[in-house]
Amino acid sequence: MAYDEVLAERVRERLEEGGYEAAEKKMFGALAFLDRGNTVAGVEGDDLFVRVGPEEIEEALGRPGARPFEFRGRTSAGWVYVSGEALDDEALDDWLRIGWEAAEGLPPK
Repeated sequence: MAYDEVLAERVRERLEEGGYEAAEKKMFGALAFLDRGNTVAGVEGDDLFVRVGPEEIEEALGRPGARPFEFRGRTSAGWVYVSGEALDDEALDDWLRIGWEAAEGLPPK
């Protein structure tokens, strides 16, 4: 599945405006945004996927448009999908901040 180029560009712009320097990597048909080799967030189809700290997963899943991250039939802990329809600029900024903070605590790869 290809990723939504418009959403990917919005993510780029929001990261830049937020002062984040992210690398980009195409993976499994998606586009991932990384900090020091750790995935922060990405775009798959029309959705955003975001790294979420284990202590924030329940709260994250309660937000508009969020659902569990499933890959190859398995739910992955520490990740959520967010529907592109739920991503106005404010929500996108908030999700990217959550992802960045979760990745920031990880050692570089």
